[in-house]
Amino acid sequence: GLPITSKPHQCALQSAAPAPSTTEELSKIPLKELRIRLVKVESGGRQTFMASEIEQKTMPLNAINIENNAAEVIRACKGANIKSKFRESYLLPAFSVKPVLSNETPIFRDKLNPPTPSIYLESKRDAFSPVLLQFCTDPKNAVTVIRGLAGSLRLNLGLFSTKSLVEANSEHAVEVRTQVQQPADKNWNHSGSAQTWPCESSRSHTTIAKYAQYQASSFQESLQVDIVTMSASVGSEINSISRLTGVTSNPEQKAIGKIIKFGTNIDLSDPKRWKLQLQELLKLPAFMRVSSSANMLSHVGQTILGMNTVQLYMKVPGSRTPGHQENNNFCSVNINIGPGDCEWFAVHEHYWKAISDLCEKHGVDYLTGSWWPVLEDLYHSNIPVYRFIQRPGDLVWINAGTVHWVQAVGWCNNIAWNVGPLNAHQYQLALERFEWNELKKVKSIVPMIHVSWNVARTIKITDPDTFKMIKHCLLQSIKNIQILRDQLVSAGKKISYQSRVKDEPAYYCNECDVEVFNLLFVTSENSSRKTYVVHCEDCTREHSPSLSGVVVLEQYRINELMNTYDNFTLVRQTLSYTLMN
Repeated sequence: GLPITSKPHQCALQSAAPAPSTTEELSKIPLKELRIRLVKVESGGRQTFMASEIEQKTMPLNAINIENNAAEVIRACKGANIKSKFRESYLLPAFSVKPVLSNETPIFRDKLNPPTPSIYLESKRDAFSPVLLQFCTDPKNAVTVIRGLAGSLRLNLGLFSTKSLVEANSEHAVEVRTQVQQPADKNWNHSGSAQTWPCESSRSHTTIAKYAQYQASSFQESLQVDIVTMSASVGSEINSISRLTGVTSNPEQKAIGKIIKFGTNIDLSDPKRWKLQLQELLKLPAFMRVSSSANMLSHVGQTILGMNTVQLYMKVPGSRTPGHQENNNFCSVNINIGPGDCEWFAVHEHYWKAISDLCEKHGVDYLTGSWWPVLEDLYHSNIPVYRFIQRPGDLVWINAGTVHWVQAVGWCNNIAWNVGPLNAHQYQLALERFEWNELKKVKSIVPMIHVSWNVARTIKITDPDTFKMIKHCLLQSIKNIQILRDQLVSAGKKISYQSRVKDEPAYYCNECDVEVFNLLFVTSENSSRKTYVVHCEDCTREHSPSLSGVVVLEQYRINELMNTYDNFTLVRQTLSYTLMN
């Protein structure tokens, strides 16, 4: 392309413009055209055409918004002629305003222990009521417990019992966390002299059969020392595991500070291997299901283990899932299979930064570290904590961005996965965490730019706020792509088009883990083995400022993106549509 004139707002003819002195100078002047449209006019009963000039105004880039069409966006990008690094936020500032939380005035103790919203369903119909979806996803409600949901929906949770798992797939891999058993509201340091935030555990691997043996023998020990009494059904479940695995008990003293093992992140994604288990979960209301059309995670186009697939947790008393927000602040669903209970602690998303600051103060990384909050520290900082027991058959809905941590009270299994309801609250928090992760050099497990384009292609959005946020993200994405593209072309860098194939994953920079969308900077790691590595522009230029030895691939033609952008419009919700859904 020819260079854009540095003053695009000047008209084509200037009366006082000096004539170019040489042919060479003439050749440098950008080519101009006067665009003419033929307009049909009626004249004395006859149709004639009249030439009408079209004046194409280029808007300044900072005046462009989601009301502009893609052609205007592209024109503004070209007109801006930006030579330096260009990167703007994908977030709409109007939706990024946060509440001011004061920790100066102490809150009354009862306000620091708010009651947990607990829903008791009268019938199966209640589970499918739109009111339940509205309640769970209401930004005010950090967490909702749906009591006895499994019973209401007649879910066969026995399919997820340890006995069933051993019978179905005894050699399946289990990640094991070795932890120190202690009361749920305490987290002692190594010497037991003071409470602390870091909550370390070492990692190893085993199989379902071997963990089942451990879970069963741990229960039998407790029976022998008569610390815990459980129902006859629990005893029969454990005894049947003993028969299956040939376990014999090995009594040892149970005490605070005992070393325990927690079986975590067991992958139930294989539809053949876990067919009955996954089929059973289709009985859930659509918004809670692992996959549904209104779930953003069903539009990633790739598997994200534990997020858009089911994971299972096998526990003994004291097994801990340390404090965290879900990946990219997505909602999560957790069902306790039983036979024992779990104790949960949860804090509203508004307070995540205060908790992050407390982590920093106690020398543990909020995003990547392992920590268990000291409750007194939270209360002292005016942070209210929801605390509740999840019984077998109870479903816990963790709303977008809620900070939570969990400890097993008894012997139990849990199943969990993430959900991304397409609402403004969820989308905003997911995109905020996407940008925060980039700042902190932490990988966003959900490739939000890729997902946003997929959603725009396939889903009709009826909520105005959600629409504005997604459209703004696409606008920012087009601007970033077009400006970078123009800079590469003007520097003489060849861009090779290579369209995406079915099930091709989203790409991340090999160095800094940021999502790389559309324009991929590719280097060859090993020419003999033909291994190619994707990088972002920044990391590529660090190694090779001139981009020598780097291939730039383009995965979408700009016209494709422009069409998606222009065709993504707010759909007016009709009454019949509301009733159908």
